[in-house]
Amino acid sequence: MLDNRARLLLKTLIERYIAEGQPVGSRSLSKISGLELSPATIRNVMADLEEMGFVSSPHTSAGRVPTPRGYRLFVDTLLTVQPLEQQQAAAIEGRLRVAEPQRAIQTAAQLLSNLSHFAGVVMTPRRSSSFRQVEFVRLGERRVLLIIVTPEGDVQNRMLLTDQSYSQAQLVEAANILNEHFAGLSFDEARMRLHGDLARLKQDIARLMEAAVQAGSQAAEDAEPVVVSGERNLLGVADLASNLEQLRRLFDLFEHKTRLMQLLDVTARAHGVQIYIGGESSLVPLDEMSLVVAPYEVDGQVVGTLGVIGPTRMAYERVIPIVDITARLLSSALSRE
Repeated sequence: MLDNRARLLLKTLIERYIAEGQPVGSRSLSKISGLELSPATIRNVMADLEEMGFVSSPHTSAGRVPTPRGYRLFVDTLLTVQPLEQQQAAAIEGRLRVAEPQRAIQTAAQLLSNLSHFAGVVMTPRRSSSFRQVEFVRLGERRVLLIIVTPEGDVQNRMLLTDQSYSQAQLVEAANILNEHFAGLSFDEARMRLHGDLARLKQDIARLMEAAVQAGSQAAEDAEPVVVSGERNLLGVADLASNLEQLRRLFDLFEHKTRLMQLLDVTARAHGVQIYIGGESSLVPLDEMSLVVAPYEVDGQVVGTLGVIGPTRMAYERVIPIVDITARLLSSALSRE
């Protein structure tokens, strides 16, 4: 659709705008593009690009800025991605090498934020509400710590305030019964089956087990669907923070995670790194916001999505490889036995 001259000028304009955040004028383009063209010739090319919707002219300046359509052409056909340095990739891999899957997911969100300087997001795998193992630890007279190990290997803790004091021997007995007869079931299924067995159990043990499956069921419901890190970084991004209404909508997205989860869930169906640029899709709620995402896997099965939320004026050549390598290394970390 564009000749090589127009493509090079558009690429140069977008790279300069991303770097400096100011509208780019024809005189500047004539100096930095490497093309031996007069400012007048460049103005003609810019007028054509504006007519085609790739750039626009802010009212306050004679220079031009890229539109979402211009960014789209840039990331699809003009962008030169900078591969991540081996040392940086090794550092990410080392940080993700943790025992608990949930910690690996939280670390991935933090890494995405720290490396991009924007917000890192990870949609967590849909957890089964079943358990692989439970343990009880006596903390005091009527305080018991319930430790739940999920089939995915996550460890969750819940405090139980009991109506009587239990010895450690009683706690071990209750845990043994749950693990032997109910492991692999959901807590709701365990509660229904347990209800029929209560008459055959000692009354004090039965009450403890009933409290445990109730707490376990609540823990499954409370599981965080999306982990967000570094959203406050966006307060320092002039493109987003200059409009208070826009900023409010952005933080509503982080606070009410159902919408964010729906957004990430749609992106999980795609393969590899995907880029969603504000204004071009109903998926992205803000014109000045972009989302760079990739799915991650466990044992070859896509279980979630991770990525970076930032302004449309972001250094895509840096952010894309950060998202890509983090998705690959998180997949590897979670698939490790």
